[in-house]
Amino acid sequence: MAEDEIHEEMPPSYAPGSSPQEAGADAPAQKKSGWKSYLLEMVGIIAFALVVSVLIKTFLFQAFYIPSSSMMNTLEVGDRIIVNKLANDEDDIHRGDVVVFVDPGGWLDNQSEPNRSAFMDTIYNVGETIGLLPKDSGQHLVKRVIGVGGDEVACCSEGGEIMVNGVAIEEPYVRPGTIPSAMEFRVIVPDGHVWVMGDNRSNSEDSRAHMGSPGGGFVPVDNIEGRVALIMYPFSRAGGLGDASEVFADVPEL
Repeated sequence: MAEDEIHEEMPPSYAPGSSPQEAGADAPAQKKSGWKSYLLEMVGIIAFALVVSVLIKTFLFQAFYIPSSSMMNTLEVGDRIIVNKLANDEDDIHRGDVVVFVDPGGWLDNQSEPNRSAFMDTIYNVGETIGLLPKDSGQHLVKRVIGVGGDEVACCSEGGEIMVNGVAIEEPYVRPGTIPSAMEFRVIVPDGHVWVMGDNRSNSEDSRAHMGSPGGGFVPVDNIEGRVALIMYPFSRAGGLGDASEVFADVPEL
């Protein structure tokens, strides 16, 4: 009766023609080499993750922190929001959108700097750069687009509503207890710009407050970082902001 052949697995540290003593002498060197490979692999994975994080932050999405009450109750102080950076040109920005934009000049002159130590500033800067921490207010603001290029925006109708292209709009997002605007105005939005207002109208230094400044209170579309996609924190408020396009459904193009 034929016997089954027994196959023994040769220990990986042994090589044909070598003795166990010789193989044992090579083990520390192999172990050291294995640790080096592991460390290099981990460094490579971390570096790749950081690169991906920076690319996502630069081209796709970015986190921001809400420092003021100008957009209450849509956005509360301390909310962390995610901004869609792909929605940042005239074709993607519409009336009713909530957008984050770079200060067009002089809007944040009176804003105080965060009171942090040099060490914590470094930590925050690194975290913001790689996208691990939300970007704070810095030179950015968040408001709602009320008028786009070519629109006439005015206050107010006989009923006290904001008017866009001659049509009074009902704004459900305006903070309860506040009126659409205590300031009367009438403007024509230049092409390539938007007119923005905070939802907390009585506590928002928005386009209305800068009509006498260079730029006339209009925000260049080129300054827009993107459209707010959702609130990510606190978890009790996590979710989208809702669609405000119906507010402007009856507004004609001029």
